[in-house]
Amino acid sequence: MISELDALLDAPLSPGRIVPAGPDGPALWLSDGPASPGLWARTRAEHARTGLWPLLLDSGDPGDGEFRPWASGELSPGRMTSPGEHDPAALLAGWWREHTHADEDDDPLPPGGRAAVTAPFGQRWPGLAPARPAGPDPDKEAAEYAEFFASLRPHVRLGLVPAECGADALTVAGWEGPVNQDNDTAKFSAVLRTWEQRFGARVVALGLDTLHLSVATPPERPEDALLVAAEHFAFCPDNIWQGARPHTLASYAERLVDAYTWQFWWD
Repeated sequence: MISELDALLDAPLSPGRIVPAGPDGPALWLSDGPASPGLWARTRAEHARTGLWPLLLDSGDPGDGEFRPWASGELSPGRMTSPGEHDPAALLAGWWREHTHADEDDDPLPPGGRAAVTAPFGQRWPGLAPARPAGPDPDKEAAEYAEFFASLRPHVRLGLVPAECGADALTVAGWEGPVNQDNDTAKFSAVLRTWEQRFGARVVALGLDTLHLSVATPPERPEDALLVAAEHFAFCPDNIWQGARPHTLASYAERLVDAYTWQFWWD
């Protein structure tokens, strides 16, 4: 499919190439230069026909010439399982247990220790946040965020991945961003699938170890945002260990109320 881009796409593409992933075969198509304005939205609009999901791809160090991990081919699609093999609720509950029972010397903690971080839940997994009612068009929200994201990072390139949805594109491409938490990206794709359904989330951009989502129907009430924050902590604890100030679930949840973009970073 990737090799037939010219025949598949109506939107004109800038020069690019297929990025191999060793013996695993092609991982994605990557533009040679920055993504032109509106290109993400145009290729996303053709996804139903082409089966190619667009990603804005960032690099850990855009100036190093390698544009890692994309142009350097540091991708492992053959190592991943399938997102459909995993129960997202069970994954989040399991990660929650791991993070809340880990050695307290490993992470920066507020007064009161790990229990203060995850209050009011402590070590008890609170379960999934409720689905939000249908709201704005998720694809329109994603297109607007893609344009904004590219304006902030004008060096980002376009990637095209043969995947049924943005959640699956991470696994199909063999992205290893969360490898320090779990080396099977399909597990994260499984969680993203349910966020697509419950919150109208769309995968817009990826970096070396960062993930950027648009969210059409974020939580509106603080109590719902706290449950979403718990899912985020299980999915990517570094968002709170190293991102939130202070390092607590409650302070992080405040930022999720009516937040139409979610970002994740794994150390």
